Amino acid sequence: MKKILVVDDEPAIVTLLQYNLEKEHYAVTTAEDGDTALSLALQQNFDFIILDLMLPGLDGLEVTKKLRAANLETPIMILTAKDSETDKIVGLELGADDYVTKPFSPREIIARIKAIERRINKPRRSGPKPPAQAIVVGALTIDPENYQASKDGTRLQLTPKEFELLVYFAKRVGKVLSRDALLNGVWGFEYPAETRMVDIQVSHLRDKIETDPKHPDYIKTVRGFGYQMEAPHE
Repeated sequence: MKKILVVDDEPAIVTLLQYNLEKEHYAVTTAEDGDTALSLALQQNFDFIILDLMLPGLDGLEVTKKLRAANLETPIMILTAKDSETDKIVGLELGADDYVTKPFSPREIIARIKAIERRINKPRRSGPKPPAQAIVVGALTIDPENYQASKDGTRLQLTPKEFELLVYFAKRVGKVLSRDALLNGVWGFEYPAETRMVDIQVSHLRDKIETDPKHPDYIKTVRGFGYQMEAPHE
């Protein structure tokens, strides 16, 4: 049974999420403040974290920052208020994988969780696949089946969303990809008018794979359209 940590200081929201998630056969643990959430997330193995930003004690942004600093790769979905555009952007920059704006539908939450699960929990073989199965782009080596990526032999610490974005680019080297194509291909469903989400995640990925993120060798911006991955020339 998959384990989900739900963090919110509004009892009605916690009850709503817990009820609907348990109907989908998830084991739900709850927390009402950031300090408790951080402690639970570091001590237990969760498959997913749903995290409100406005919390007593540590807020959701600080919790996200500390979890990613501890190299915790568990997918994080942040809950935001309608007027918290800045916090939403910062949350994604700190390493959150997704966000949902309040008020929300539990069905939407579950759909997004399952979309992420489908991407990161694909059936794997009992042992590592042969090196030939990896995708090589310049100094990057990406193994989609074993969920690993490295640069010059050093493993990259990527969030699930960053990894999926890297795989999507690496399978389409040389192809110009629009923001809409990236949204549909990586996130799995439409985010109306949320092109900023793509820009944020691309920027975060560049920080991990580029020698100089401001002058990228791998993921180039195609102004007015989207992005293109290239293999740097030796």
